[in-house]
Amino acid sequence: QVQLVESGGGLVQPGGSLRLSCAASGSIFRIYAMGWYRQAPGKQRELVAGITSGGVTNYADSVQGRFTISRDSAKNTVYLQMNSLKPEDTAVYYCNADAVSRATLARNNYWGQGTQVTVSA
Repeated sequence: QVQLVESGGGLVQPGGSLRLSCAASGSIFRIYAMGWYRQAPGKQRELVAGITSGGVTNYADSVQGRFTISRDSAKNTVYLQMNSLKPEDTAVYYCNADAVSRATLARNNYWGQGTQVTVSA
């Protein structure tokens, strides 16, 4: 199986910055797209940003120009640099990977356990 572990969440003031990291480990044959989703209380989980294995990125309109997704394929790690944070960015942020397990050669969607980001004065 493939495990995803996020880090970097926390409490930050409006206008501040945070950098999230997500490292994939385990029985990895190949990782295709990776991405970050978030879920605020009472709301559905939504895509924040995604990045393909070729480095093509896409962003939610609400974070365009403020957040930057990147990945280090050699380390099986994806990052989310979040700048100019707003209170409405408060949510649990989840890492996602479209990956093939070396053990099963099955392609699945994997999720991390989530990391809390709170933007408050």
